[in-house]
Amino acid sequence: MSLYFQENDPSLESQWRALILFGKNSATYKFAFGKALLSLIDKETTTVSLSQIAPLYVESILEHLKSNDKQGNSSSSVFLNACRDFNDNTITYDQLIYLTEKHGFNNVVDAFQNINGGTIHNRFYEKNYKGTSKNIVITDHLLKLKESVQFTNLNSEVEARWNLVETAWNLDLNPNLLEVKIDQELNTLFLENSLMRRKDITSSRASLNGYQKGKCFYSFQDISIVPGSDNLCAVDHFFPHMHKLHLNENGANVNGIWNLVLSDKYVNLDKSAKVPELAYLDRLYKRNEFYIASKHPLGETIVNQTGKTPAARRAFLQKQYNLAVSLSIQKWKPKVELEPLF
Repeated sequence: MSLYFQENDPSLESQWRALILFGKNSATYKFAFGKALLSLIDKETTTVSLSQIAPLYVESILEHLKSNDKQGNSSSSVFLNACRDFNDNTITYDQLIYLTEKHGFNNVVDAFQNINGGTIHNRFYEKNYKGTSKNIVITDHLLKLKESVQFTNLNSEVEARWNLVETAWNLDLNPNLLEVKIDQELNTLFLENSLMRRKDITSSRASLNGYQKGKCFYSFQDISIVPGSDNLCAVDHFFPHMHKLHLNENGANVNGIWNLVLSDKYVNLDKSAKVPELAYLDRLYKRNEFYIASKHPLGETIVNQTGKTPAARRAFLQKQYNLAVSLSIQKWKPKVELEPLF
């Protein structure tokens, strides 16, 4: 599925998102390393030693440990224990950086750019370890990410993915009990089930954006998830919210993640409560399958809400579509639509 994610879109942003969204998650180190790499782009750094990148790398992990202690599947980690010790004021910052340089990069530097048993086509950095000197050489491919209008969204997307992964780990929930919900007023995602109170996780926009490649779901125009930006996107119900009662009676949670997409705010105003044309139903299916293939906590929610198999999920969407069309006066498509990327 990660290959399909890039099939019609070999762009650098797509390759970056494939690593963040589809790469393996045995620990959250890749998210911290990704955020550090994005910081280096801002600094326009071309070569950096492990000792130089260590403060950027460890900063995010220290913050995340304060909220969620479990940051990996390993029973013990010298590096994570050092981070915990620093947060507990039992080691100095210099000791933390020393231990980060010695133990914190053991797997992440080699593994970060790997996906589907190989590396991405346009590597974002090269490892240059010679003797005692350990450097990372930043390539033009990473630096060129800053030229994309999507660059301002990437850090939020990494943070959102990290928040969801660690929350699922730390709650230690059976996937069948995992239910991610949306607060429409706050535009945030939260977890809730019969065994626990509500736990806010992350921004809904940041969680949805990467799987749409930073584009409006309908028009494929660039959108932003940065609050206050001129083209801040809208969170849209593919099947209109006004059909909630009828669809809910047929086993569909209209407020479920499976039915939420991001759209350009003007496209969203034009769509209003109309039902999209049939062609967009297949796009919704593909977007949902991206979540499921990435082993994303939201994917578990989508499976629980729409079906255990691809065939069941297609049938579920078609059933809701047939019902929504019967309730609607007209079908809709955007006035402007760029080349689809999925």
